[in-house]
Amino acid sequence: MKQIINVKVKTRKAEFAASKTDMLVVGRFSDAGPDETIQALDRKLGGGIERLAKLGDLTGKPKTYAILYGEGRIAADRVMLLGLGEQKRATLDTIRRAAAAAANRAVDMKVKRIALALHRSFGDRLDAAAMGRAMAEGVYLGSYRYDEYVAENGNGRLGSLDVQIVDPDAARIKGLSTGVSAGTIVGQAQSYARTVANRPANVINPPALAKIARDLMRGVKTVSCTVFDEKKLQANRMGGILAVGSGSQNRPRLIVLKYTPAKKPAQGLPTVALVGKAVTFDSGGISIKPAQDMDQMKFDKTGGIAVLVTIKTLAELKLPVNVLGLIPAAENLPSGSSYRPGDIVTTYSGKTVEILNTDAEGRMILCDAIAYAAERKCDVIIDIATLTGACVVALGAYKAGLMSNDDDLVGALQKAAEESGESVWRMPTGEEYAEEMKSKIADLKNAGSRWGGACTAASFLQQFIGQAKWAHLDIAGMDVFLKPTEYGCVGGTGFGVRLLMTYLMNLVKEK
Repeated sequence: MKQIINVKVKTRKAEFAASKTDMLVVGRFSDAGPDETIQALDRKLGGGIERLAKLGDLTGKPKTYAILYGEGRIAADRVMLLGLGEQKRATLDTIRRAAAAAANRAVDMKVKRIALALHRSFGDRLDAAAMGRAMAEGVYLGSYRYDEYVAENGNGRLGSLDVQIVDPDAARIKGLSTGVSAGTIVGQAQSYARTVANRPANVINPPALAKIARDLMRGVKTVSCTVFDEKKLQANRMGGILAVGSGSQNRPRLIVLKYTPAKKPAQGLPTVALVGKAVTFDSGGISIKPAQDMDQMKFDKTGGIAVLVTIKTLAELKLPVNVLGLIPAAENLPSGSSYRPGDIVTTYSGKTVEILNTDAEGRMILCDAIAYAAERKCDVIIDIATLTGACVVALGAYKAGLMSNDDDLVGALQKAAEESGESVWRMPTGEEYAEEMKSKIADLKNAGSRWGGACTAASFLQQFIGQAKWAHLDIAGMDVFLKPTEYGCVGGTGFGVRLLMTYLMNLVKEK
């Protein structure tokens, strides 16, 4: 199989015009004149940048760019001028998206080396380390291509991209470098998450995902990896996971990852549980889905992959916070042994669930894992799942749904969403929604009415959290790019890795 593109991001102290590279990338706002960096480059280039602006070819609007050639007047072979949009609306995600767009274009152009000076347009308005991290993350996002199964050199792309973030100021480079180190780890992690998400169901099934988890954590001293196979699931009476996986020859698993940092966490830090849905393929079971677009159901494992990769990233960054990662994994297929509409399933918590729709399977595997986390007295439980089509109807492919029983936790996740660029929107959950999930013949039923489906699904999960602070992230619609963007190719997005990591990093930083 072809290797995913090898990306390296570093910082270097250098004058912009003297940076020897295939392409130097600078940014320009649409509502501001050229900054000092652009003015200095323009003088070297004989006024070429200003001529482009006068012709209307350089507006600074988002998703626009122009390219000039150095022609020996500067060290770079090319200069790319990227539109950053309005300066007054600029955020960290502006610079992340710009770096992604630059890397994306570089891969398309088969450029081997680029130098980024995007941070110069922001001056001192944003922290240098934060900008360094955002640019590094953006580079990995934009350069990513999933061509693992394409015949060697079938698409002609280069195998690597070298990126330098340049600045003549040593102090600024020091600040940028701190962020680049973290951003590189997070960016690589998200690329890996995208790759595993993109792999098809004949490659990734529950046992295969469990093996990936074991292999990924091998040699990581701060993470223990335990896998519950079918016998252990039965012994623990995890009826929800067993029911969903009952129709497939690839038997279900529960992957338990315990991160215990080498450095003792600060006093008062909560123990956090991350619970990720990993339905490696979701046909809907006996309540089978339409054939159209069913191929995309390989992405129903993305919540679990986000948790897996987040735990590995925690260990690499050595964050001093205790985290339990739980990944219930099952393949939801119809067969003679499948669970059926009308069945009553006893879950790990002891609560019984009447099955009305076998395609409402995510909540069935999550409820066992959530109850397991609650039993272990985790202070905070955050679950992440491609849970409902209703959330896509409500929010489209722009934001993940956020439901919670704690306003402070919501605020922390909203802050992390803003900083990471992985957007969320709070949606309601409460007794009126929970009432819809009550069954006449069991404690609960696994499907409510057609209205408010994202909220009723969250309310179902809330019945299993015990006394913990809890948040539910419904990432349906955020798990896959259906068309190319500045963040790269179609396919898995790796959504949730940056969001969860930023939340955990902020948790530690605030203590």
